[in-house]
Amino acid sequence: MNYQNFPLEAQRRREPVFNLPPVIVALSAVLIAVHALRQFVSENTDLQILLWAAFIPARYGNPGVLKDLLPGGLPADIWTFVTYAFLHGDWVHLGINLIWFLAFGSAVAWRFGAVRFLVFFAVTAAAGALLHLFTQTSSASQTAPLVGASAAISGAMAAAMRFAFEAGGPLSAWRNSSPEVFRVPASPLLVALRNRQVLVFLGVWFLMNLLLAFTNWMTPFAEGTIAWQAHIGGFLAGLFLFPLFDPVAKPTFH
Repeated sequence: MNYQNFPLEAQRRREPVFNLPPVIVALSAVLIAVHALRQFVSENTDLQILLWAAFIPARYGNPGVLKDLLPGGLPADIWTFVTYAFLHGDWVHLGINLIWFLAFGSAVAWRFGAVRFLVFFAVTAAAGALLHLFTQTSSASQTAPLVGASAAISGAMAAAMRFAFEAGGPLSAWRNSSPEVFRVPASPLLVALRNRQVLVFLGVWFLMNLLLAFTNWMTPFAEGTIAWQAHIGGFLAGLFLFPLFDPVAKPTFH
């Protein structure tokens, strides 16, 4: 071991790029724990968990048989806009979400801090559920529960895009491993949209979700249909609400 380089290596291990924000670790642990718990309860208990915590569009339509049977009343009508994000369809669904969550959520959490990030997570999850609600017109889609953290993760992707490509940022041409890469000032959205990297990211992201929409249209009755509308709702919320959460001082343009 080269002890001469030990202080440098110790410093790198403390830098954000080499570890995960505690809030990301905690949320990931909760997501895993919730899904693991559901594996050990009876099918009837798991159904009750879905009815209490999943986002079900039928809650918000005209009073009907299903709405009358859904538990929780008005409080559940509110909390399910967020609690659905803590449920997942299976381990593969959870695993894929966690990969994206660690990648993009970490960058945003280092920038926002724990409290701001938790509020941001809830707001973008709710925005995804809201757009999903407005796009569900058939009786089948209104009764299907929405689960998964994808909307909130999409919001984190949009927020990360707002600063990641800035000069000195995590994905800029001049990369470095210091904590300051997560604190670079973010340009206003209209200025950011002049950045070719930002435009490519937006184009690829929306193309992927349009492909998901096309896949759903081709297989409307398949199990595990991906709620691309929730992805877009969360992404747009993260994109436009980013300045409300960003604690970093804005750059000055002359």
